[in-house]
Amino acid sequence: MEITAITPQVKDKTRCNIETDGRFYCGMKLETVISNRLKVGMHVTEEELSKMQLESEKLTAFDKALSHITATMKTEKEVRDYLKKKGYLPDVCDYVTERMKEYGFLDDGAYAAAYAEHAISRKGKKLIAMELRQKGVSEEDVEAALQGLEGEEESAKSILEKYLRGKTLDKKTLQKAFSYLIGKGFGYETARAALGSLAEEDE
Repeated sequence: MEITAITPQVKDKTRCNIETDGRFYCGMKLETVISNRLKVGMHVTEEELSKMQLESEKLTAFDKALSHITATMKTEKEVRDYLKKKGYLPDVCDYVTERMKEYGFLDDGAYAAAYAEHAISRKGKKLIAMELRQKGVSEEDVEAALQGLEGEEESAKSILEKYLRGKTLDKKTLQKAFSYLIGKGFGYETARAALGSLAEEDE
């Protein structure tokens, strides 16, 4: 690959953006660029660039990842996506995520369980499962988080009551309410049960 541009980053003057063959390749500390005498027109391999970045930036990347998870828990995929967006190469992402898992800072199983427990009051299991998969949680961890999770029926009933508040309970409204519950990730049986319990109370 040919280095076609080395430009300072706008938000961090201690880092540069490296372009190869006319496209962005990675971010790198300025001192690393200087110490390795990188310049436009130089030909390098992906392995060489990866090694340069890994040795000089793994600790910086680790600190950034820790700061990223300070406010809320994150999945491994979310941390990897964050580091990739910051311009770190795959080897650096691998180093950081493996180290974070060793220290217990990353645990997709624990994340999934906590997420499901918190979300069940606002949505159904199907939607929770879909969101966890989008966050990169494995199918095994998703199933473990949902297994034994209680409160879905109560949640469906509570959401239904809020949706119907102030509305006329005609057939069309109830059909829309049913679709609303399905959209919230509740199964057909759970949605029907919620509507059924509401009808029983009205009687």
